[in-house]
Amino acid sequence: MWWPYVLVFFGAVIVDITPLPLPPAFALMIFLQTAFGLAIWPVIIVGVIGSAIGRYILAMYVPLISEKVLKPSKNEDIRFLGEKIKTNGWKGQLFILIYTLLPMSSTPLFIAAGIARMRPYYIIPAFLIGKFTSDSVAVIMGQYASKHANNLLTGIFSWQSIITLLVFLLLILCLLFVNWRSLLQENKLQLRFNIWK
Repeated sequence: MWWPYVLVFFGAVIVDITPLPLPPAFALMIFLQTAFGLAIWPVIIVGVIGSAIGRYILAMYVPLISEKVLKPSKNEDIRFLGEKIKTNGWKGQLFILIYTLLPMSSTPLFIAAGIARMRPYYIIPAFLIGKFTSDSVAVIMGQYASKHANNLLTGIFSWQSIITLLVFLLLILCLLFVNWRSLLQENKLQLRFNIWK
């Protein structure tokens, strides 16, 4: 039975192609793995590849949206942030790896990378390593949790899921409203709310 793995792949692409705070791809992987009794490692490999492709597409199209809705000065500010991450070499890669190991959405990271017009080859390798590691842990733990379905359903609206959503929103707000050039060059925290066209 190969078609559920296709569902895992396209589901991960769809979840990670959007800039909206959707449930993480590993939640979809866990659901499909338990619903169809799929082998864990193929689910993880196919799901992580789908996630990487979804994030790649997100990073490619988000600059088009940002140019239509954000002022040129804000786009330049986020590009400056991307340049700082790129010029830090291995430290930038380590940051991306650590970020993807954390139980947070990688959407803000890829929105920033897309607006900053960072080349995908810079961000995808560290993302793949972190995503494979964190999703492996999540899916293996999810297999255990699926045997306790009531706990899994109540966990959707737990304080942890609410905190994760709030952290996601905070990261997006910081990306948009912090003046990154001022913060990184002058060590001054300035907020700019007049960023929309």
